[in-house]
Order: sequence, then structure tokens, then C-alpha cells
Amino acid sequence: MASTQHREGSVELRTLARATVDSTRALFNGSSVVQNDALTESQKVRKQIAYGGASTSIIQTNVEEQVQQVLDSMRGKEQKARAKKHKTPTRELVQAAAQRSGAGEYVPAGQQIVRKRNYEPVKPVWHAPWKLMRVISGHIGWVRALAVEPGNQWFASGSVDRTIKIWDLASGTLKLTLTGHISPVRGLAVSGRHPYLFSCGEDKQVKCWDLETNKVVRQYHGHLSGVYTLALHPTLDVLVTGGRDSVARVWDMRTKQQIHVLAGHRGTVATVACQDADPQVITGSMDSTVRLWDLAAGKSMTTLTHHKKAVRSIALHPSEFGFASASSDSIRQWRCPRGDFVQSFDGHSSIVNTLSVNSDGVMFSGGDDGSMRFWDWRSAYCFQQTETVVQPGSLDSEAGIFCSTFDRTGFRLITGEADKTIKIWKEDDEATEETHPVDFRPSLSRRLRY
Repeated sequence: MASTQHREGSVELRTLARATVDSTRALFNGSSVVQNDALTESQKVRKQIAYGGASTSIIQTNVEEQVQQVLDSMRGKEQKARAKKHKTPTRELVQAAAQRSGAGEYVPAGQQIVRKRNYEPVKPVWHAPWKLMRVISGHIGWVRALAVEPGNQWFASGSVDRTIKIWDLASGTLKLTLTGHISPVRGLAVSGRHPYLFSCGEDKQVKCWDLETNKVVRQYHGHLSGVYTLALHPTLDVLVTGGRDSVARVWDMRTKQQIHVLAGHRGTVATVACQDADPQVITGSMDSTVRLWDLAAGKSMTTLTHHKKAVRSIALHPSEFGFASASSDSIRQWRCPRGDFVQSFDGHSSIVNTLSVNSDGVMFSGGDDGSMRFWDWRSAYCFQQTETVVQPGSLDSEAGIFCSTFDRTGFRLITGEADKTIKIWKEDDEATEETHPVDFRPSLSRRLRY
């Protein structure tokens, strides 16, 4: 009799387990009909077992454990499906990640919580103001290009009058005039590895001048329109030129062969800079973009689209691994090698034609309306604002600055201007921190940026 009751209790328990599992699955599947039937059946079996006595308690416990395992597995599947569907960490996951990160445990990528540091703006370094030292006249057209030789003894200037003039840096006297271009000269560079001077102009020509014989020894043919800029690689015998055909061309200096055509810009390439580490070539264009190039592959590494207007000048920092680009909307500072944006230099209200940086952290910018700004490189603080002075007899509209460069020491600034003169600037030796204090007041936007 007892064995018969035990057998009947086992059958009833199996029926209860099956009904409970069916009801659980029905709950997760959302089927209302199966859910009601399963719940009704399970309730009937539970009432029958309630009068069955204690002999079925062990089997009942095992069945409940199996049911609980089924429930846990189904909940886990539901959580995985929900996370896969939304693809976003839930509040519980984020809180758990925060607790684990606070406890020093490893947190997978994407679940890490990074607290934003409270950055303070960089305080500017005091720099002495700059003043006009010398005005050099000699050209009969706008001065569009400047280059200082590595020995810091002389510098060259190129003009719209189609001539290249060599000047003594100490005295400002004319030493030599080179003729050969049939259109305005737009770019100059002096080699530090060979006694060569390179020039380019709007006549599509790129010339190599031998400074020992003062004659053209090589010409580089390939540009389809005017050549606006050129730069020499500091360690390789490579020349990079850019112009109105929207490409930058890489030349072998000795064989005159074209190595690469750096294509990608959609406007005139207005400025080129070269350095010995990647990105070895940086170009700025009238299409308002700056591109960083892989010289070995001849392909673009990064395209910077922060500017809204044409980029007319790029300046490399002599000691830091970074550069600045100038446009009519702003001047922006970048960090190499990836081209990370650092900060903006705001203050110009006109087209910025030229940038120059020296090793002391002073950056100069010259505008199309004759405006001059001197900046602290690290803090983007403008410590001096001034206007250039046109030579007597010139119009006020000729107060534009087209090109600039620091000498090798960084103590002299040379500018080429629209009044056909070359001006040399130097620091004021009598200025002190008391006579010219730093008035640094960062704007709210700069505070938020930091």
C-alpha cells in the first residue's frame, strides 16, 4: 500500500515539475493560453501532494532545485538577448564597473569610468615686446618670399618684380640680385646640406641656383600651373613643392625626378612644411584643410578639417613636435604625429598670410591688413598687438604682410610686406616685467575647453 502511494506521489511530482517548467517557459514566451493551462494544472497537483505526507519531501526538493536551475538559465538568456539588442551598458553594469574599478579590479574596455580632471589654463611666460629695427628698400614689387641661410649671415627675398635679392643680415645691404623667373617669385628655400638656393614662381618653374656660380643648375618641370610654395626636407635630398594644380610634388633634388604626387586637396596648395619625423610632409590648402602625409608611401595619413577658410600658412615649432596653421577664421595649434588639436589663437580679424615660431616660444602672425600679433606658444596668450608702418609715399592699403621668418638665433624677425619693403624687428632690450606686465584673462570658452 505504501509503495503504491509512493509510486503515485512520484508520478504526481513529475507532473508538477513538467507543469511548472511549462508555466515558466510560458511566462517568458508571453503565451497567455499555455500560461493559464500550465498554472491550473500545477495548482491541482500541488493540492494533491499537500495530502501525500512527508514521504515525498526529498523528491519535491530535488524537483524544486531543477525548476530553479531552469529559471536561472532562462533569466540569463533573457539578459543576454536584451544587452545584445540595445548594445548599451545598463545601469547595473555601469555601477558594477564603478565598484570594480574602485576596488582595483580589471575592467574591460567600454565599461571603464573616467573622471574628468579639473584642468587649469596654462599661465603664459613673459616675453619682451618687439620693435622695428630696420627698413630695407630695394624691390619694386610686393615681397612674397623670405629665406635665411643656415650660417645666419645673409637672407634672400623674392618679389613680384620677378627678382631674387640677397641681403646682408647684419647691415641690411644688398649683396646680389638673381634674375631668371618670368613671373612673381612665391617661394624660397636655402639648403643646409648643399650650396643651393631653391625658388619657385607663378611661371610654373622650380629652379635650383648654385650659390658658388650664381647660376641655375637644375629645373624641375611637372607643375601644371603656378607654384606657390616649396620646402626642403631637413635630412633627405628631397624637395616638396605645391601650387595651383592642387597637388604637392616630391622631387629628387639631384636627379630632378618626380618621386611622388601627393594628391587629395581640392584647392590650391598654399603652404608646405617638412620635418624629419612622421608626418614628414604637411600641406595647407585653399580648400580649408590640412593634410599630414606619409612620405614613404606617398599617401595621406590624416586630414584636419577644423578650419573653415583657406589655410595660407603653416609653421613648425623648432624644438617641440607640433605645428600651427593659419586661416582667416583662426590660428590653430596641433600636436604631431597624429595631428591632435591643442588650442586656438583668437584675435585676428583679417586674412592671416604668414606664421613664424622661434625656439623661445614666440609665435608671430601677420595679417593682410598689416596687423601683427605676437603670441606665447604654450598658453596662446597674445602679449603684443601692433600694426606695421608703411614707408612714406605708400598708400594705406599697402600695409599688408605677406611673409615672415625668424633668423637662426630667433632674436630677429624679418617680414616682407606690400609696401615693397623688408622690415627687421627685434625685442625691446629695455622692457621688463614691471613696464610690460602680463595681463592674462582666459575667456569662458577657453576655461571650458580646458
